[in-house]
Amino acid sequence: MVVTSKRSTTKATVSFNHRDDSSSVALVHVDQPQPLSAVAPIVSSYNEKIRPVLDALENLRRLNIAKEGIQLPTIVVVGDQSSGKSSVLESLAGISLPRGQGICTRVPLVMRLQNHPVPHPELLLEFNGKTVFTDEANVSDAINMATEEIAGSAKGISNTPLTLVVKKNGVPDLTMVDLPGITRVPVHGQPDNIYDQIKDIIMEYITPEESIILNVLSATVDFTTCESIRMSQTVDRTGLRTLAVVTKADKSPEGLLEKVTADDVNIGLGYVCVRNRIGEESYEEAREEEQKLFDSHSLLSRIDKSIVGIPVLAQKLVQVQAMIISKTLPEIIKKINEKLASNANELENLPANLSSVADAMTAFMHILGLTRDSLKKILLTGDFEEYPEDNHMHCTARLVEMLNLYANDLESCDESDAKKNFLMEEIKVLEEAKWIGLPNFMPRTAFLTILQRKVKGISYMPINFVDNVWDYLESVVISVLNHHSSNYYQLQVSTRRAGEKLIAKKKKNSIQHVLQAVEMEKLTDYTCNPEYLLEYNRLVAQQESFIKEVLNAEPKPTHVKLEGVGEIDVVNLRNYPHVLSQAFDLKARMIAYWKIVLRRLIDSIALHLMLSINELINNDLQKEICNDLLSSTGGGIERLLEESPSISGKREKLSRSVKVLRESKETVTRIMDRIGIYD
Repeated sequence: MVVTSKRSTTKATVSFNHRDDSSSVALVHVDQPQPLSAVAPIVSSYNEKIRPVLDALENLRRLNIAKEGIQLPTIVVVGDQSSGKSSVLESLAGISLPRGQGICTRVPLVMRLQNHPVPHPELLLEFNGKTVFTDEANVSDAINMATEEIAGSAKGISNTPLTLVVKKNGVPDLTMVDLPGITRVPVHGQPDNIYDQIKDIIMEYITPEESIILNVLSATVDFTTCESIRMSQTVDRTGLRTLAVVTKADKSPEGLLEKVTADDVNIGLGYVCVRNRIGEESYEEAREEEQKLFDSHSLLSRIDKSIVGIPVLAQKLVQVQAMIISKTLPEIIKKINEKLASNANELENLPANLSSVADAMTAFMHILGLTRDSLKKILLTGDFEEYPEDNHMHCTARLVEMLNLYANDLESCDESDAKKNFLMEEIKVLEEAKWIGLPNFMPRTAFLTILQRKVKGISYMPINFVDNVWDYLESVVISVLNHHSSNYYQLQVSTRRAGEKLIAKKKKNSIQHVLQAVEMEKLTDYTCNPEYLLEYNRLVAQQESFIKEVLNAEPKPTHVKLEGVGEIDVVNLRNYPHVLSQAFDLKARMIAYWKIVLRRLIDSIALHLMLSINELINNDLQKEICNDLLSSTGGGIERLLEESPSISGKREKLSRSVKVLRESKETVTRIMDRIGIYD
């Protein structure tokens, strides 16, 4: 947006028009140039409709609406240290700002300039919840004192803003945020990370899309090396929301025209070149000298008059401000309404404070009912509607996976490997089980000896299985309890404690059941399952051919295939021809019976766990929670009357947010009514 001016300022007015698409637009009307003497010192008469909007935005800023995630349109002034940033702002405001060595601006300074036809300028500072009135002669000292109160008396910086309101005849209606100048080298009294602190503040202000970046550059430096340019380019690479003002044009006129026309650093909103006030010049004298400089200097006079001078800068800022407000105001209103509706609904849905024991008992029984229903769904019926994306809570599926893994571990362990050392264990046991008596009788002690060894070898597996299952169930039960009692802190503590105690009891009971099952398998060999005889007969049918091949085949094989078992290493078996037949019979019995043993250890434990889960859901959990809550450590049902710290904190935060958003909505609604914009 470029304003062309020759020895004059341009009259600009802003109007807000309603459109059919319910958005608002600001139209900047540029009239014919007028002589400088015919208008105010800095800016011409400016449509008064923009002032209420700026006031409204300032009220929103005071309400700290940015904490609600709603960004306000802002002109942010950035620049390297000694770039002349303070001089530019002084010229726009017509007042003196703090000067000195090092960082002059140590806090974000929100400058609200208001064009008022008052005989004497009115200045005031707002910070830390208080207002301090000052005047032109003392404003610099007042800013320094306020800065020290905010950021300390040393040379450190703070991100707490300080607002300066200037009501003065002839100033543009502008609101800008002046940020600390960028410096890389800390001076005495500054922290070592001063650059990082300043960078963090600047990035916080210039990152939002609603921010317009006023980048102050010194004509004496190469623009491409300016740190402020590097920072602004990281958030506005195309420069569409960056306006540059070039200071100290009189100090370094050589090549300035080429710099601002070449635009090597992508300044999308254009450049404005200015001359800084020197020495004791008044602001009026400084403007006259600035005009003479750009009119008569051999190099600077070649620069287009539409991009030189403080009056042009003021008008450009006014136009840019109107542009960004018209662009963002409807969206701000929309966001306020959406956020208000969301937070008000969330606040309304928070649990009401319980005021009586009857209320507490009702809430308690309701929570127990919800917990029981949730556990039935995820542990018994496989209904996961409450946890559609949380696979951990799809309990029936997870329990089947755990059971299958346990079964696979049993069937693939060494004790279940029939090929390993085939018949050798049986031969050794039979050798030790010999007694004086008739031959060809199978000693029962041999079978029990092998059976007990095998059962002992796998006895840790079912214990580990039930241990893992109950650990998983504990996480599920506690998660459901926490979810349904999250609004009642004291109840949540009690239910969690009761849940953990109950799971510990259940786990102990299951482990005892497993130990008994293991001991039963060790004690004796019995089954009425017909699968045992079918498997045994299938194996024994191969006994004769197997032994013949081991002992008589030529050439003698190293491996013999046994159907249902696999390839058997038979080299060592030839050393025991006298006991081979009896060992094979013993092995066939053991293979057939071992399958029955494993199936019992899987099925019986699965059934036991399902019974335990049913008892937990339907009886045990409710009883345990009631006992804990009514015990001496539980504190009784009255403990429910104490609201959870998290809920009370959330209630307070939401209440505060709703209050701010309602005030914000009232603010923008009043402004819309005044300027005729409706969302």
